[in-house]
Amino acid sequence: MKKNTEITFLKSRSIIKFEGKDFLDEVGIDGRIFKALTYARISVGVISQQAAENGISVLVRDDDAENAINCLIQEFEPERKSGKVSQIYSINNVSVLGFIAKDLSKIMSELERNNIFPIILNQVAAANKINIVVTSSQDVKAKNIIEAEIFAKPKTVHLAIFGVGKVGATLIDQILIRAEIIRKRKKIDLKIIAVANSKNIAFSKEGFQDNWQSDLETSKEKSEVISLIDFSKLHQLENLIAVDNTDNKDFVKEYGLLAECGFDLVSSNKTLNTLPISEYRDFRHILLKNNKKYLYEVNVGAGLPLIDTIKLLHLSGENITRIKGVFSGSMSYIFNHFSVRNGKFSTILTEAMALQITESDPRDDLSGIDVAQKLLILARELDLSNELSDIKIEKLLPAVFVKGTKDFFLDNLRLLDSHFEGLKKNQEKDHVLRLVGELHGDLQQEKGELKVKLISVAKESLFGQLKGSDSIFEIYTDSYGENPLVIIGAGAGAKVTARGVFGDILRLSENK
Repeated sequence: MKKNTEITFLKSRSIIKFEGKDFLDEVGIDGRIFKALTYARISVGVISQQAAENGISVLVRDDDAENAINCLIQEFEPERKSGKVSQIYSINNVSVLGFIAKDLSKIMSELERNNIFPIILNQVAAANKINIVVTSSQDVKAKNIIEAEIFAKPKTVHLAIFGVGKVGATLIDQILIRAEIIRKRKKIDLKIIAVANSKNIAFSKEGFQDNWQSDLETSKEKSEVISLIDFSKLHQLENLIAVDNTDNKDFVKEYGLLAECGFDLVSSNKTLNTLPISEYRDFRHILLKNNKKYLYEVNVGAGLPLIDTIKLLHLSGENITRIKGVFSGSMSYIFNHFSVRNGKFSTILTEAMALQITESDPRDDLSGIDVAQKLLILARELDLSNELSDIKIEKLLPAVFVKGTKDFFLDNLRLLDSHFEGLKKNQEKDHVLRLVGELHGDLQQEKGELKVKLISVAKESLFGQLKGSDSIFEIYTDSYGENPLVIIGAGAGAKVTARGVFGDILRLSENK
């Protein structure tokens, strides 16, 4: 081995496992093993003794494995008949990685994070020499991880982007533009190895560049998660992150499989975090079991650091007593403009849709469901077990729109005008309309009280001064008393949301 400049990499090896009952302390057992293999002209590599398993493991070439087993069976025939030797067998298709490292714990942690568990580990502490044996299906991945750790090479993070609409496409552009800067500053090499829409998925082992759209358009591969998993295994890709920029309620069913197959997850899709509490907790258990992480800061507040702030306060023991805010950037835009302009409600709603700041079905915004989902996500960050059905939502839409199709709704927007004009005229002077979500009650109990309603507030109040599509959140705690922690900023838009997703990707990448 060259002095700390490379990794010894031996492929096409087999482990010969020699197991028995209470024979490890007997003099001569290991000597007989080596003698038998030497007489058969079989070269022996890494040796491991495991008293807990009453076994000895030796390493040979793959093409010597069968001969090695036969030699040992013959040598220990009496012990096999008496039961003292219970098994002699081989584990084929393994590889050996030899290297020098001072901090083995960090390397082992990174290997485990990538679902790599060495079959044999030998360490010479005085010289910091380490040999590990892994399956051949993971040897290249293990080598890449070890090299990144001990030689300070840029760590490669492989990204799979699901959903390439406005947010997804913007995210890809942001990653490609910033990739070289991140590589130099953070020593993180971001590679987009998969892009997928609802129909097809395209792959690139070397990472997509500006031609990703044409590659996706010409791809014949169906957009299935199992295809991504197979691709990542085939090419032994390490540090995997799946990014969900869809609003597909069914796609979240694949999150568990992705976590089990080595992927961390980032999502702008709110669905999973608003599933029934049992399913929500089941997925958290899968994450914990597989040592995987799931980040979703943009689920509430787009690019604002709201979820992280609430997590930090809660984990530090701070008693959060109330959260109140304008949660929807699209509804903020609509009511900010409607309250101060003479335009019709339907006209302003159409503007918001044209700006692509509403949900794909604007009724999710107007029905209060989008705000309710965001409110529920925050409640669960406080370990409350509320369900979506617990939230009191003031109905803003006539029943005919709720039951009808999206197309029917879009064709009849003018029917909303008189209703909202009436609400606007019936306010006090110098007041404006705001759609507000609120979580309160005794938040130390199992459930809190959640509600979504349209309220009228003074123009000079914090909520009344909102502009554009800004969101605002007030977080009340025991420490802050009646003076809440206030977070305010852009609450909608593809660039803002994509930037928030990008932030989650970088946080995962740095912690890998």
